[in-house]
Amino acid sequence: MAMTDSTGSTWRYRWAHRQNDRRQRAFRMADEAWRRRDDELRRLRTLAGSFHGSAEAGAGLPMELGPGEVVFWTLPAAQLVEVRHTAVLPAPELTVDPEPPVLRPRRPEGVKVVDAGLAVLTNRRLVLLGGRGRRDWTYGRMTGLSHDPGAPVTLIQVLDRRRTSGLLLPTGAVADFRFKLTLAFADAIEQRAAVVAQLDELIAEHEAVQPVRPAVLTPAQARFSARLPGGRRTVAVGAALALIVPAMLFESDPPVRPGSEMASAATPAATATPTPPPIAPAVQVKPNPGPQRTRTTPATAPSRSTPFQPAAERRCGAPANPYGYDFCGGQRIRKPAAGICDWFECVPGFWSGRGWLVQCRDGTVSLTGGQRDSCADNRGYRRTFWT
Repeated sequence: MAMTDSTGSTWRYRWAHRQNDRRQRAFRMADEAWRRRDDELRRLRTLAGSFHGSAEAGAGLPMELGPGEVVFWTLPAAQLVEVRHTAVLPAPELTVDPEPPVLRPRRPEGVKVVDAGLAVLTNRRLVLLGGRGRRDWTYGRMTGLSHDPGAPVTLIQVLDRRRTSGLLLPTGAVADFRFKLTLAFADAIEQRAAVVAQLDELIAEHEAVQPVRPAVLTPAQARFSARLPGGRRTVAVGAALALIVPAMLFESDPPVRPGSEMASAATPAATATPTPPPIAPAVQVKPNPGPQRTRTTPATAPSRSTPFQPAAERRCGAPANPYGYDFCGGQRIRKPAAGICDWFECVPGFWSGRGWLVQCRDGTVSLTGGQRDSCADNRGYRRTFWT
């Protein structure tokens, strides 16, 4: 038997069942995605603390390890690629990407495969042992490093080599390779603690956005609008029509019955003074002065005195700005807009920072997100900007 309320109706129970089912499905999907990312962050954090390598791992390799050199990781299915013409690559960074982009197994345009073999990652260098010889990339001589966001290619520039080269890897091994290369480079410059601190911050930020199980709705919370097809939207449309239609009828002309025009014409008009025919005014003809120039007022550039506030802007407490930077979530801002300091109070030496955009506890903004001493001179780190 269907459950009913005091009036014998079942629509309230049906509404509560639908709403609870929808809210629980949305929560389960969000919770699964959150747990997958949490597991990956904690796996990376564990790997960062236990990534030490060993000299025994290099036994049997056709290469000689230097004093104190240990092998971190090997991959037998790597390809050596070269680029003839390329711009200067960005300097190597200690940035951790816990959500790597989806890569396609393709070779970018302008990249040529010249060899294949075994890739070896040590605490001193990255080596490819190919069929045509050996290629080394020493961390101490590395000047540029770039991971392709759409293809499994990593390009490297070093001081003693004119041509840019790198590795093309299987898509399944790219995420681990890039993270372990970051750890190996951090070891070489004695900055592994900065990578660990960055992972700790990512884990703390992720814990703060854990989905919360929604409360169970009861039949008593159902509104009368739930009985209508479309719910609140139908009520809103009906209310709008109730206001618009009378206004349209009020402004429209009254209806004219058929034959009223003929009846009006047959009725004799009252005696009135005849109106003289209109006389066209004299028109003064002027010579054509030619095309005239129209002055256009240049658009006023945004300034700090007139804050930019787009409609329905979602900032979650962030200052008003034309770039959409907020505290609501999204992607970190590693390359902020050039005019950011016109809208925010930047710390001294803002553009020399290495990291992502954060707000310090004194209200200033800094480009030191992910660093161990982020906002050290401005009362410490407060929160991260997103876009």
